[in-house]
Amino acid sequence: MTDYGRQSLEMHRKHRGKLEIASKVPLASRDDLSVAYTPGVATPCDAIAENPDLSHTLTIRGNTVGVISDGTAVLGLGNIGPAAAMPVMEGKAILFKQFADVDAIPLVVDVATPEALIAFVRAVAPTFGGINLEDIAAPRCFEVEAALQDIGIPVFHDDQHGTAVVLLAALMNAARVVGKMVFNMRVVISGAGAAGTAIAKLLRCVGHSVDYCVSVRDVLVCDSRGIISRDRDNLNRYKTELLAFSNLENRSGYLADALEGADAFIGVSKGGLLKPEMVQSMAEKPIILAMANPDPEIMPDDARTAGAAVIGTGRSDFPNQVNNLLAFPGIFRGALDARAPRITESMKMAAALALAETIESPTADRILPDPLDTSVAVNVATAVAAAASK
Repeated sequence: MTDYGRQSLEMHRKHRGKLEIASKVPLASRDDLSVAYTPGVATPCDAIAENPDLSHTLTIRGNTVGVISDGTAVLGLGNIGPAAAMPVMEGKAILFKQFADVDAIPLVVDVATPEALIAFVRAVAPTFGGINLEDIAAPRCFEVEAALQDIGIPVFHDDQHGTAVVLLAALMNAARVVGKMVFNMRVVISGAGAAGTAIAKLLRCVGHSVDYCVSVRDVLVCDSRGIISRDRDNLNRYKTELLAFSNLENRSGYLADALEGADAFIGVSKGGLLKPEMVQSMAEKPIILAMANPDPEIMPDDARTAGAAVIGTGRSDFPNQVNNLLAFPGIFRGALDARAPRITESMKMAAALALAETIESPTADRILPDPLDTSVAVNVATAVAAAASK
């Protein structure tokens, strides 16, 4: 079995990270220096001072995204701090460049409170055309993202919305495979953090116009204490808000109870939670999208033996990898191209629909395109830009 961890450590040590700065212009003569720096550079500075909007066309800003994290929820490693989060942020930056030709700059921030992180992002916003928030723990991530929607550039927490967009596309194509209609499906989500909350909202079209929406019949969200229901008295504000659009029948109990008769399971929690007997209790031809990393809630072979018709994970060594890479490069490319001030619910839905449509004839082992397919970001960006213009 390949030891990717050891290989990654050696690669990072050899190259001292994954990014470098390259100049777009020559610096071979005094004339070059005079144009790129002093005295010539004063003229574009004056132009931007007179019209700040020109910063998007006279500097790197119009094609640059800040990848910002406080290191409080890194991968499945938890709160390991900003310095330890840097390899992920660098990785995100090179993916932006490779798949959408977006220049991304990683910034890890040592802050103690959501308010401090909000203030930092506001302060650095003039550098960027968009902000990708990354690996920020719930519920702080909800507060931070919501507070930054008025800064004039898109601010997008990828762990929430990138995951939700790809998940919805996967669910739509899985439904086609098993011959079910999405709007008739009852879905169970294991995990009520950033990803689980965003998935629940997107699957129930929270904030969407009625004519531009793909909604399931009902969503039940489970945390470590069971189904989030109106009978529980231990819910925080964000879990309570889920009840406005989820668990419409007010079911109670635990994950096993939620899954009885359910059409689909979505896992954004931890490995090993989903047992074969739970899969067997689900509706005919159940869909299992178990995305916990590195170990999914149930291994694909176990899910298949228990009767699952379509199985996806977050891993690249199994079919149907539900990977944010399929969403965030194209979403930001489209938002930057459209000069969108924010990423709206309609833009997220457009991204999900475009992603689903990249697979003309889905099968049980192919409900999503390969994450390395470079055409995906182009299709997603086109759809997102069109939605932004509306």
